[in-house]
Amino acid sequence: MSVFDQLVKHGLPLIPKPIVGYFARPYVAGAALDDAVATIRTLNAEGAMATVDVLGEEVVERAKAETAVDEYTRLLERIAAEGIDANVSIKPTLVGLKVDENLCAANVDTIAARAASLGNFLRIDMEDRTTTDATLRIYRATLAARGNVGAVLQAYMRRTAADLRQLLPIRPNVRVCKGIYREPRTVAWKDFDTIRANFIYAVDTLLEAGCYVGIATHDPYLVAAGMRTIDRLGLERHQYEFQMLLGVDRELRRIIIDAGHRLRVYVPYGRDWYPYSMRRLRENPTVAQHVLRAMVRGGD
Repeated sequence: MSVFDQLVKHGLPLIPKPIVGYFARPYVAGAALDDAVATIRTLNAEGAMATVDVLGEEVVERAKAETAVDEYTRLLERIAAEGIDANVSIKPTLVGLKVDENLCAANVDTIAARAASLGNFLRIDMEDRTTTDATLRIYRATLAARGNVGAVLQAYMRRTAADLRQLLPIRPNVRVCKGIYREPRTVAWKDFDTIRANFIYAVDTLLEAGCYVGIATHDPYLVAAGMRTIDRLGLERHQYEFQMLLGVDRELRRIIIDAGHRLRVYVPYGRDWYPYSMRRLRENPTVAQHVLRAMVRGGD
């Protein structure tokens, strides 16, 4: 990353919240459930599915975790009532992992049970290294109890190959992504090509074992690698899917769909849109440059 990009990233906290909100609109459905539903309808019309995330993480109060469970219940019921093509994704630290692991497990089970009753599916997101072991324990327990849950593995984590081998016997449903949290080199690969190689290894290993995989990437190289493996194994559309973030590379999204593959878009919404938006902008210095220039020029 260039020195200028570094300056852009460190200057982001100085940007007024309304300007961040304006430029972050492509990445977040909005603050309310109605906003998410409208976004999903648009995606469905384009031939894409969705996975919906209620924004928030690092909750340390039991009451806030319970509020999040209520919102996910409302979300699942709305998806069913509207007849839209979407499932849900959830961060363990939003529903109490930093309060108590047992509380988090119970809350995840509650959401998974409601999803199952509505014929839906829950993806348990992966967060930073401090949560990995607990998240995988909760995933295993919820899978055994409910069946309608999936996990996430991050290709930049050194432990991913070992986690993969331990999960294979239970035929997991896994989203494979590169990973976004800032981790030390002792636990995470830092080299771009190494992360790509680990991503391909994880996707290929899971697909070859007959697991359902969400190939979550905006990297055309990895999309092409996934397509090659799908062709080599002769997989049907219902055996895998590609996944992308809302607002990122719509042209690639269209390319994947037009090639006959299923694609699911990650749709975040909620009042905690600001921290999520800042993270997206930090990951994309080009967009951040436009934000800073808009602030200097008065938003024109």
